[in-house]
Amino acid sequence: MDAAGLRAFCLSFNASVEEFPFNPTTSVFKVLGKVFALSELDAEPLKVSLKCEPEDALRLRAAHPEAVLPGWHLNKRHWNTVTAGLLPGRQVRDMIEDSYDLVVAGLPKAERLRLDRP
Repeated sequence: MDAAGLRAFCLSFNASVEEFPFNPTTSVFKVLGKVFALSELDAEPLKVSLKCEPEDALRLRAAHPEAVLPGWHLNKRHWNTVTAGLLPGRQVRDMIEDSYDLVVAGLPKAERLRLDRP
């Protein structure tokens, strides 16, 4: 997965937006104001930080110690930083989708219902 693909995939989710609250180079992808992915899209290698269930975070780190690390500058229990080029694109997309779904599940019911409407 390259930077353009990562950006496009993150923005393909319902109500997702890209913002730059920290600096002009860190893309922060949000759904209804809640972060589900962060990436320096110009960095080499391309990395993305993603929210994850704590048990899954540990399992992924153990299975892919070179590619999946505790979230950089984030809550290490709930966030992983993934080096995109070290994993198959489908797996990275699945991890992004899981992060989005996890964030959406944590939204208040009224906001989740807003996502289901066109």
